[in-house]
Amino acid sequence: MKKISPWAWVPSLYFAEGIPYLMVMTVSVFMYKRLGLGNEEVALYTSWLYLPWVIKPLWSPVVDILKNKRWWIVTMEFLVGVTLAGVALTINVPHFVQYTLAFFWLMAFSSATHDIAADGFYMIGLNTNQQSLFVGIRSTFYRISMIVGQGLTLILAGSLETSLGNIQQAWTYTMATVAVMFAAIFVYHSFSLPKVEKAETVEHRNFICDFFLTFRDFFARKDVLLAITFMLLYRFPEALLVKITPMFLIDPIEAGGLAMTTEAVGVAQGTVGVIGLLLGGILGGICASRGGLKRWLWPMVWAITLPDLIYVFFSLYQPQNFWLISCGICVEQFGYGFGFTAYMLYMLYFCQGRNQTSHYAICTGFMALSMMLPGMFAGYMQQSLGYTTFFIVVMVCTLLTILVAAMIKIDPQFGKKE
Repeated sequence: MKKISPWAWVPSLYFAEGIPYLMVMTVSVFMYKRLGLGNEEVALYTSWLYLPWVIKPLWSPVVDILKNKRWWIVTMEFLVGVTLAGVALTINVPHFVQYTLAFFWLMAFSSATHDIAADGFYMIGLNTNQQSLFVGIRSTFYRISMIVGQGLTLILAGSLETSLGNIQQAWTYTMATVAVMFAAIFVYHSFSLPKVEKAETVEHRNFICDFFLTFRDFFARKDVLLAITFMLLYRFPEALLVKITPMFLIDPIEAGGLAMTTEAVGVAQGTVGVIGLLLGGILGGICASRGGLKRWLWPMVWAITLPDLIYVFFSLYQPQNFWLISCGICVEQFGYGFGFTAYMLYMLYFCQGRNQTSHYAICTGFMALSMMLPGMFAGYMQQSLGYTTFFIVVMVCTLLTILVAAMIKIDPQFGKKE
C-alpha cells in the first residue's frame, strides 16, 4: 500500500474538527438571533447543544470497540454534511426552530464523536516523532477553522442579508455553502486518510470492567471535589458572556445593543476577536512553559476576568465606531485566550498518572458542562436585568474565578521546561 504523507490529512482533519463545533456553538446563536428569536430562547436552546461534549466520555470507548477510527471519521463527516444541509433546507419551513435544532443536535453528536476518532487516529497514524512535529500544525489548522467558522461564515451571511434583502434566504444559502464545503472534506478524506488500523479482538467483559474502574479511579483521585469545583466555576463569567455578547452586538440601540450588522460582527468578533484569542493562547503557552503554571496562574486569572469590564463600558456608552468595538473585543478575547491556558494546564496537571487519557476526557466533559449550565439561564438573566446590569453581574461573578483559583494546589515545577 502506498504510504500517505501526514501533510495530506493532518491539516484537513483538524480543520474539519473545528468547523462543526463552531457552527453548533457560535454560528447557531447568530442565526437564531437574526431569525427573530428572543435572547432567552437563543441562550437556552443553544446551551443545550453542549450536552454531547458533556457526555462524550461515556461513549468514547465505543469508538475503540466498533469498526475503526478511520471509519468513524469519514462517517461522522458525512453526517455533519447531511445535518448542515438539513439546517439549510428547514430554515424556511413552519416550526423551523424545532427542525433546525434537531439537525444541530445530530451535528453536535457527530462532531463530538469525530473529535474522539480524530484524536485517536492522530496517535495511531503517526509515530512519536511525527506526533511532536505535527502538534503545532494540527493546532494551527484548528485555529484557521475558527476564523472560517466564526468569521467568514458570518461575513458571507451578512453580505447575503444585504444583497438579497431576505434574512431566511441568506442563512439558507450560507448553511448550504458550508454543507457543500464539508461534503468536499468528506470525499477528500475518503481517499486521503491512510488505512493504518488492524482489526483487534476485544474482550467485552474486561472492557466493561475497565470502563467502570476508570470512572471509579477518577473520583478517587486526591482533591477531586476541589478539581471539579475549579473546572465548573473558573469559566463561569465567560460562560455567561459567550451566549449574550453576540446578541448584544446585533441588538438595536434602543434595545441596549450596538446595532452591528452580521457582516460587521463577522469581522469584529469572528476575525479580529479570534486573532486576539489565538495570540492570547499562544502567549499563555509560552509563558507557562518558561515559568510553570503556578507562577503564571494569577496573571492568567486577572487576564480572564478584568477585560470583561469592556462590555460594561460598551453597554454604558454604546459606541458606534467599528474599530473601537473591534479593538475592545480583541482585548477581551486576548485575555480569555491567555487566562484559559491555566484551565487547560490544570486539567493536565490533575490527570497525571494512571489512566491519564481517559481521565482527561472526563475533565473535558466537566469543561463542557461548565459552559452549558450558565448559558442556559444567561438569556433570562439578561432579559430581566438589561445589558448593563447583566455585564456588571458578570463582573461580580469573576469573584468565583478568583476564589477557586485561590483554592487549588499546584506543583511549582509543573509545566516548566526541563
